[in-house]
Amino acid sequence: MAPRNGASALTRPRIVDAAVALADEEGLRAVSMRRLAAQLGVEAMSIYHHVPNKAAILDAMTDRVFEGFHLPSTDGDWRVELHARADSIRTTLLRHRWGLELVDSRRSPGRATLAHHDAVIGCLRNAGCSLALTAHAFALLDAHHFGFVAQELRLPFEDGEALDPLAADIDANVPLAEFPHFAEFVTGVALRPGYAFGDEYGWGVELLLDELERRRAAEAPSTVAERDGTAP
Repeated sequence: MAPRNGASALTRPRIVDAAVALADEEGLRAVSMRRLAAQLGVEAMSIYHHVPNKAAILDAMTDRVFEGFHLPSTDGDWRVELHARADSIRTTLLRHRWGLELVDSRRSPGRATLAHHDAVIGCLRNAGCSLALTAHAFALLDAHHFGFVAQELRLPFEDGEALDPLAADIDANVPLAEFPHFAEFVTGVALRPGYAFGDEYGWGVELLLDELERRRAAEAPSTVAERDGTAP
C-alpha cells in the first residue's frame, strides 16, 4: 500500500507534537493511534515504525512537559533557580492541562524528566542542603506546585472573571449569616476587585523558600562535613 500524504516525513518528534496538540485541544483521552494517524495524514501502522505503543507516546509527552519546566542551574542562586522553576511549572501545566495527570506517574522517565530531577537535587545539594533536607524540600515544593495547580484547574471560575455572577450565586445559594467566618473571607477577600486565586501560588512559594532558607542555614556546617566525608 502506498503511504498516505505526509507519511514519508513522519518522525518521532512530529508524532509527539501532534499528540501534545491533540491533548491540548481535546484532552488526554483523545490521544490514540487512530486519532494521531488522522492528524498526521498517515496510516495508523506508520506510527509504529517510530514509537512502539501508546505508552511510549505518553512517556514522550511527559518528557515534553518537563522540557517546559525551568532547569535549575546547580551553580546559580538556589532561591532564584527554584523560584524560576516554580513559576515555569505553573505556567506549563496551565498551558498543558493534561500534563498534571502524567507528571511523576510514568514508569519510564525520559531524559528531560531525569535531567530535571537531577538538576533540582543538585541545586539543593550545592546550596548546602543535606540529603535529608533535600528530600524533604523536593517533596514539599512539588506538593505545593502540583497540588496548587490541581486545585486551580478544578475551580469553577477563572482568575479575572467578572465577580458579579459569582457574588450573585453565593448570595442565592449560601446562607452567609450562618457562617460568619466564611462570609468575612468571601466579602473581605475573595470577592474584592483585583483578587486572584492564582496569586496565592507565589505567596506559598515564598513561604516554603523562606523556611527552607532557615533550615538550610541551620545545618550548613554539618552538610559541608557530610559532603567532604569528614562527618562523624
